[in-house]
Amino acid sequence: MKSSKGSLPMYLQIAETLVRDIAAGRLIDGEKLPPERDMAKELGIAVGTLRKTLAELESRGLLERIQGSGNYIRAINDPQSVYALFRLELIEGGGLPTAEILSVGLETKDPSLPPFGRSLQGHRIRRLRKIGGKVAAIEEIWLDGTYVDSIVPEDLSESLYLYYRTRLNLWIAKAEDYIDLGNVPDWSPATFRPASGDLLPHVLRISHSHDGEKAEVSHTWYDHTVARYVSRLR
Repeated sequence: MKSSKGSLPMYLQIAETLVRDIAAGRLIDGEKLPPERDMAKELGIAVGTLRKTLAELESRGLLERIQGSGNYIRAINDPQSVYALFRLELIEGGGLPTAEILSVGLETKDPSLPPFGRSLQGHRIRRLRKIGGKVAAIEEIWLDGTYVDSIVPEDLSESLYLYYRTRLNLWIAKAEDYIDLGNVPDWSPATFRPASGDLLPHVLRISHSHDGEKAEVSHTWYDHTVARYVSRLR
């Protein structure tokens, strides 16, 4: 397995999958993980990659490695996932979120958006979202224009929140989600199975930065035959 350009490194992708399983209660505190060689084989990765994953989890306080005994889950209240605010998962549970950038541009803010930020302009990012490799949702994200002059697709990784933190020094501290039904927009790509105009579950999100500003507003339309909204994840 290899990471594509713009993706998180493979060891971190695997770490994020495990973090989501811990946050959702699929891995519980004190649970012993399989032997490293067995676990690496099951995941289809090299043992060295798995060991980097385990070291990452240990650094976050999510894993205890006991010499001669094995690796044990240590569930905590804040798993510090770069996907912690992404609340969709596969209907059958879990799945690593990934994203395909459809377009990025600096635009005058759509007047239908709720008020946010200080600028009259925003960076509009449209993405196709997959979970566990399955096409699950489309998103239109508006980041207030004060944070950066321009964004190009090559700058972005699978997680916008990671990009915000590492490149813009912007931390999303909390998010308000409002769920209703909405029509699939006309810019939706053909790879998203529901057609333009179809009525789908829709999430409006207002994201607040660490300094209290409303930094970002997004729309997500998701295919309820593939994914579900999970309110228990913060």
